[in-house]
Amino acid sequence: MSFTPATRMQRLPAYFFQQLNQRLAELKAQGREVIRLDAGSPDMPSAPHIVAALEESARDPHNHGYQNYAGIPEYRAAWAEWYRRRFGVALDATTEVLGLIGSKEGIFNLHLAVVNEGEVVLVPDPGYPAYTAGALFAGGRVVPLPLRAQNGYLPDFTDLPEATLRAARLLWLNYPNNPTGATASLEFFAEAVALARRYGFLIAHDAPYTEIVYDGDRAPSLLQIPGAREVAVEFHSLSKTYNMGGWRLGVAVGNAAVLRALATLKSNIDSGTFKAVQAAGIAALSGDQSWTEARNAHYRRRRDLAVAALRAAGLQVETPPAALYLWARLPDGVDECAYVTDLLDQTGVSLTPGSVFGPSGKGHVRVSLCLADEKLQEALERVAGFRAYL
Repeated sequence: MSFTPATRMQRLPAYFFQQLNQRLAELKAQGREVIRLDAGSPDMPSAPHIVAALEESARDPHNHGYQNYAGIPEYRAAWAEWYRRRFGVALDATTEVLGLIGSKEGIFNLHLAVVNEGEVVLVPDPGYPAYTAGALFAGGRVVPLPLRAQNGYLPDFTDLPEATLRAARLLWLNYPNNPTGATASLEFFAEAVALARRYGFLIAHDAPYTEIVYDGDRAPSLLQIPGAREVAVEFHSLSKTYNMGGWRLGVAVGNAAVLRALATLKSNIDSGTFKAVQAAGIAALSGDQSWTEARNAHYRRRRDLAVAALRAAGLQVETPPAALYLWARLPDGVDECAYVTDLLDQTGVSLTPGSVFGPSGKGHVRVSLCLADEKLQEALERVAGFRAYL
């Protein structure tokens, strides 16, 4: 019997990092050392009090059963309090906070909950691939929203035709931004909210990097804008903020009706996160926050080291004010996929080609800062010595 996947699977592009992991496994099997500057997986550990909370809760035999689909009340309350303390945003923990198994699944599933066949989804270009994949899987029509360096990697809404705005169902925003590291102001968010209210579409703001900022910057929440929760939801995650990438713990907050639809979908797909992991999340959100400043200082030092090294190697790169990446432009005419492939094969250093993030990523590479200083220095030296395309 031959097997043919469901037709809807043809809408999904191959996921770059799944393919990359297969190639990395092949190289390691050959005895090659690979230094990864491709993925944004924090390399530093979670704070001891977070791990201690996990351990204590896991030892309780009553905590090993199924949990609330939306997250236990204490977890949702911790997020509501964090938003009040951090952004001055008051949330109803029962109706305006929804626990997620990492924010990625919520981002993808949101499209299935709110986007109808053929409806327009405005997606940042370059942008996180899950926005496009989720929209396509739901049968939506993706309209790229170019992010240009000359505009600070903010979309220019005046570029959008009136017909596109009227047809839009969902607009994705992501600040601080992946892959560019750009930040957005409250004034920009106010413009987006006003546009959504005028044309009746939903804004989804993906905000997992708000706590990784440099040089005295402070990233706002979209929900700080008056009336935003009437037209918006915001996704957040413990992965980047608290070095908990593998713990798979996130949240969606904002419009209660949208979250109710997402919760209904999720209750048919998954179950609540292990209670001990949620206990660790509560400890992260409500405990000592000062340790993240030292963590960000590590990232800032790495950022400055990598910016200088990549410029010396012939790449064009700006100094980003936030997030975990550098967005580097290759010399004109250099194909980013060929460059990344040959760099990996010849030096063992893995980068992400910019085209993974959309058409505007052509000619760029994304460089992750999630690597210990000594290994980062070694990787940058290998990149500098790779002159085949420069």
